[in-house]
Amino acid sequence: MKNLNGVAGLAALSLMLSTSAAFAQTEVTWWHAMGGELGTKLEEIAANFNASQSDYVVTPVYKGTYAETLTSAIAAFRANEQPAIVQVFEVGTGTMMAAKGAVYPVYQLMADQGEAFDPSEFLAPVVGYYSDPEGNILSLPFNSSTPILYYNKDVFEKAGLDRETAPKTWADVEAFSKKIVESGAATCGFTTGWVTWIQTENLSAIHDQPFGSKENGFAGFDTEFTFNGELQARHWNNLKTWSDAGLFKYGGPEGGADAAPFFYAQDCAMIMNSSAGRAGVINNAKDFEVGFAPLPYYDDVIAEPKNSIIGGATLWVLNGKSTEEYAGAAKFFTYLSQPEVQAAWHQFTGYLPITNEAFELGQSQNYYAENPGSDVAINQITRGTPTANSKGVRFGNFTQVRNVVDEEFQALLSGSKTAQEALDSAVSRGNQLLRDFEASNAQ
Repeated sequence: MKNLNGVAGLAALSLMLSTSAAFAQTEVTWWHAMGGELGTKLEEIAANFNASQSDYVVTPVYKGTYAETLTSAIAAFRANEQPAIVQVFEVGTGTMMAAKGAVYPVYQLMADQGEAFDPSEFLAPVVGYYSDPEGNILSLPFNSSTPILYYNKDVFEKAGLDRETAPKTWADVEAFSKKIVESGAATCGFTTGWVTWIQTENLSAIHDQPFGSKENGFAGFDTEFTFNGELQARHWNNLKTWSDAGLFKYGGPEGGADAAPFFYAQDCAMIMNSSAGRAGVINNAKDFEVGFAPLPYYDDVIAEPKNSIIGGATLWVLNGKSTEEYAGAAKFFTYLSQPEVQAAWHQFTGYLPITNEAFELGQSQNYYAENPGSDVAINQITRGTPTANSKGVRFGNFTQVRNVVDEEFQALLSGSKTAQEALDSAVSRGNQLLRDFEASNAQ
């Protein structure tokens, strides 16, 4: 009887071990840069994926700002402590592409894991930004945005303007701003976040003007910046003139932290900022109605403006992890690309729906009809066919380059440099940063 009990015990132990093995889940670590409400929503997406299957557990880990997350990932890779997935902002694309041996390209990952992955399912301007010259997608688009114009309908009406008519051209912006300020409806016509991204990079793109050589850096190293052309100098000079006249109020460097408060306090009637800020703008505009419109353009430069370019981030997969972790990452990416998941993320955050099906789902749900202006960013970024000048910018050390552009713009506003002098200096300093990047990534 004792022997039988022993056999039964071994059988039970064996069953427990096999059952435990059968339900063992592979952890897939995901480093990201989203705090607050966005971080909470991101964690919800991961939790929903985890609940949808029993083989993998995606663990999101907040690592700080985009720059801090990228720096942490690079350091972790060198120490062989990297995550499987890391969220990297769009200006880090050149750095990631140059990190030979560190990246497992997403198109290769999905093919190796047998997951369906069709580039044509993604919005063309989005997927084009994160693809190599052969059209292979290197990282998974996740949170993509583009800048748009927000305006205060109530202030427009107080100034004698049509509350349903937004300015289309920069001449309109100037005229509307003068009427707003002169009428006393607001103390400033407009402000902007991201002078670099919106008023320089996107300005160049929608007017089909080059920002740099070699297809804005998409065609490889040995590039030169060219954003000190006639259009950019004209626009920067106008911003200086409008600032001096009180029509334009500078929101500060980088994202322009002061720009949104100018708009929320109704000091400025218009703001140009990321489409991803839509929910925040609506929530903070408690006392007035917000209108949404595409970015303005110079109609004497281009009759039909090109598509705007993206901001935001993608998900990169790093080498050095197990086969099981890669299988989990691929399954998670398939889940993330589902129309229902993307539509919910887009509608909650204001980021673009990265797939055509997610946009179509929103249409069938009457989301855009019930939320006027929510399709402005999508229509703007998908208008026409992207050109070499409008598909985006891809350069090494680009975070530092943006800081340089901010510094030179402030020199312009202070009166120490003309628009042309400031842009010439930004290009010269930026080119040196490109040379530094090339030297540190020489093969």
